[in-house]
Amino acid sequence: MAIKHNQQIPHNHFRKDWQRRVRTHFDQAGRKKARRTARATKAAAIAPRPTDLLRPVVRCPTVKYNRRVRAGRGFTFDELKAAGIPRKFARTVGIAVDHRRVTRSEEALAANVQRLKDYRARLILFPRRTGVHKKGDATAEEVKAAKGENFAKTIGATLPITNIVTPEQAYTEVATSELPKGEENAFRRLREARSEARLVGVREKRAKAKAEETAAAAKK
Repeated sequence: MAIKHNQQIPHNHFRKDWQRRVRTHFDQAGRKKARRTARATKAAAIAPRPTDLLRPVVRCPTVKYNRRVRAGRGFTFDELKAAGIPRKFARTVGIAVDHRRVTRSEEALAANVQRLKDYRARLILFPRRTGVHKKGDATAEEVKAAKGENFAKTIGATLPITNIVTPEQAYTEVATSELPKGEENAFRRLREARSEARLVGVREKRAKAKAEETAAAAKK
């Protein structure tokens, strides 16, 4: 700060005792172990129920990433209705519901409806009270078999979300793999395509002029 005239020298407060406010992360390994132990404890407490919820298959946003699919926040009301699952019942059996998302694609709707049906077919619904079976509850044999299995796995391992390679992508990969090593250059291909699009008029005019010169020379 510049000093002008006969003013007081500014008193800057540099002694902030900042060492007390520094946040260190030396307990990172310990916290990792604690989180893992907490996950195992939760899985054992809610067993044989899965530890996560069933998520829908959605497209990634923007043109750059919309060829990929990922797990969404929850299923829409239309998807649940098409699968025959009430929205209030879905939340009680481990199905995530999102009231804001809207499915505008018939393919995405069919894929999520099929995902819900597959989950419903594998679902083993325990009765709320021992010995009292309602419609949709599992039988005693199914409950006994389910309790004997290892339910530490998640829904993501049972119903994974995988990216399917389209025919165009498969053709591109095959065409690229058949080329000798070092001859494929995507940057050069893009520059050549840009150059051809930019110079198409100039090249047509040049070819026309050359054809006229050839015709005139032939007449002579």
